[in-house]
Amino acid sequence: MNNISNRLKYNSKLVMTETSKYISSWLIITMIMVVLMIIIGGITRLTDSGLSMVEWRPLYGFLPPMNNIEWERIFTLYMNSPEYIIKNNGMGLSEFKSIFFWEYFHRLWGRLIGIVFIIPLIFFFILKRFPQFLFKRILIVLFLGGLQGIIGWWMVKSGLVNDPSVSQYRLATHLSNAFLILFLLMWTFLDLKEGSVKIKLDFNFFVLIILSITIIAGAFVAGMDAGLMYNEYPLMGEGFIPENYGEYNFLDPFENPASAQFHHRHLGLFTMLTIVFFGFKNFTATNDLRMRKIILLMGITVCFQFLLGIVTLINMVPIHLGALHQTGAVILFLIVTAGIHRKYLLKTS
Repeated sequence: MNNISNRLKYNSKLVMTETSKYISSWLIITMIMVVLMIIIGGITRLTDSGLSMVEWRPLYGFLPPMNNIEWERIFTLYMNSPEYIIKNNGMGLSEFKSIFFWEYFHRLWGRLIGIVFIIPLIFFFILKRFPQFLFKRILIVLFLGGLQGIIGWWMVKSGLVNDPSVSQYRLATHLSNAFLILFLLMWTFLDLKEGSVKIKLDFNFFVLIILSITIIAGAFVAGMDAGLMYNEYPLMGEGFIPENYGEYNFLDPFENPASAQFHHRHLGLFTMLTIVFFGFKNFTATNDLRMRKIILLMGITVCFQFLLGIVTLINMVPIHLGALHQTGAVILFLIVTAGIHRKYLLKTS
């Protein structure tokens, strides 16, 4: 085992000398910004701010309203939207500014991510600093990042027609793409830092898949405000299964709020048990210190995240707990990704 650890350390140093450390720093900064973007998006959803900006201006939307005339123009557009007419009729300009902030900040942060990602990308490309495998992956991230902006507006548009709520399908697509971008950035960073490994469709990767499914199921809960019902645990009303479970047939998990919450809470339990089993299985099978640290952190985080989900539910999803729960999901996702990457690296060394 000591020989394996020494080879891993050697491979890590070798990789870092063959690629620019600036690229690793760039990936870390981008990852942090994407994590914050997901958290900001969650707060935007929790504060019902997502439909406050009813126009999409990719270029001119960088700056906020700079004078009263512009504020009045934007507010007038909002007053013609379904959300104002049905939910917020009578809202004043000062109240509108408070919900406008989070949606504006969410879009602004997305633009900043684009700048931070694209400018160094051009610089590294001109200097020919990219390994071949890295450049292809970065192009995929670039494509997904541009697509994310389009998906975001596509999502917002669903709440600007008749019903003042965004489509849960589009919300889930938006969040899924964000996590895919985060995964590619994290995996690429780990490939650079520790050594390149290939993904295998085995139990190790299944752990990440079940976690991802649980997170996406959470997006459907958020999209239908399903966390505002059945605010007890483990029962849902008078039983473990909600009374109207299955009434939408095949679409029930995606269009029935009660079913969406039922699936998310039990997927969360299954995910916790799966990750704990993964940790126990691998902790006893390795002497690699870093792997053991990742496993311990993974176990603590998943248990905390599961308990936090229950506390958030029984308190009817207050903004601070809802945001913390989504933050926990992002952190757990990154830790599990690091654990799986390390597991594959140990297997190939």
